[in-house]
Amino acid sequence: MDFQYTERMQSLIEKAKLFIEKEIEPRVPEYMEQLAEDPWGSPAVMEELKEKAKAEGLWNLFLPPAYEGYSPGLTNLEYAPIAELTGRCSIAAEVFNCSAPDTGNMEVLARYGNEEQKEEWLKPLLDGTIRSAFAMTEPEVASSDATNIETSIVADGDDYVINGRKFFISGAMHKKCEVMIVMGKSAPDNPNRYEQQSMVLVPRNTPGVTVVRPMSVFGYQGHPEGHAEVLFENVRVPKENIILGEGRGFEIAQGRLGPGRIHHCMRLIGAAQKSLELMCQRVNERTLFGQKMSQLGSIREDIAKSYCDIEQARLLTLKAADAMDRYGNKGAKDLIAMIKIVAPNMASRVVDRAIQAHGGVGLSQDTPLAQFFSYSRTLRLADGPDQVHMMQLGRNLARRMKESGEL
Repeated sequence: MDFQYTERMQSLIEKAKLFIEKEIEPRVPEYMEQLAEDPWGSPAVMEELKEKAKAEGLWNLFLPPAYEGYSPGLTNLEYAPIAELTGRCSIAAEVFNCSAPDTGNMEVLARYGNEEQKEEWLKPLLDGTIRSAFAMTEPEVASSDATNIETSIVADGDDYVINGRKFFISGAMHKKCEVMIVMGKSAPDNPNRYEQQSMVLVPRNTPGVTVVRPMSVFGYQGHPEGHAEVLFENVRVPKENIILGEGRGFEIAQGRLGPGRIHHCMRLIGAAQKSLELMCQRVNERTLFGQKMSQLGSIREDIAKSYCDIEQARLLTLKAADAMDRYGNKGAKDLIAMIKIVAPNMASRVVDRAIQAHGGVGLSQDTPLAQFFSYSRTLRLADGPDQVHMMQLGRNLARRMKESGEL
């Protein structure tokens, strides 16, 4: 593994860093003011920043070299430090057109979509003119086991008819959301549980699609994307809207979630690093019982532990990214599972220490810490809960060691 970046990449990283510091972060208050006026819309300042980012070549940086026509063609390892930078500022990822769930949906369409689907949906997503949603999780079943999904996708002539209820559907509340990728069962009687599911493209304005309500997460409604409950009642879409083919939904989900998981982890590293920096700034400014907080032993221990935690998680993230580039998502699945377990837990601890050092203001809107905490805690469930990753990782390791004779 070589984590030293080329001059080209060092230049791109520095460009992204300066753009975030000079262009994005100073506009966050303005963005929040505009968002308050239209919580599910796209603030004018966001559209302005997107155009600037696009002009600077800071656009669609998440897509790997296989899709270089759509992006600068960075490897996962090259994208990692830029994703980390975007994690430091809540709106930076969207400015670079690198925010979930659109990144995962674009990867699905780029990797599995046909030419007509790419023309209709991928191109406007890559241009940043529309947003999208990914509809997988359901309230009635344990969706951490994707084979439990009950939403039905039934062939009827030239169409599919979809019925089901989804919730925590990221992106569905946004006014610019025009398409959803919906996972459901098209062959519930197939003896292979992993070939029962399919994914179809459903325009958001299709009759029968009802966005029931926004779901809150720790009191945040996640404006402007939101996390919606969505009802599908006899929703009819043409068969041409199926992605890859019937029974390929689980395969697509596995291909989608690998990059999505590590992208979240990369951003969490940035959120944790920013939290540590804010903590250090705070304790060097505040006096407590006649001395600077930075002189207190417990504070110094928290800073040291946080620094160690971040660096360990960062190195594991880079190792996972490097393995994805070398061996593909399937070959790196254990490392992806490891970092998905490690990074959200690490970020939760680091952010929690920073909140404690800030006192009451750490819980407020005056710092990004409360939002960082919500994000990190959510990621212990989103894209697969800790327990599922640990169960599968433990199973794989035990089997491999037994087969290799190490036990």
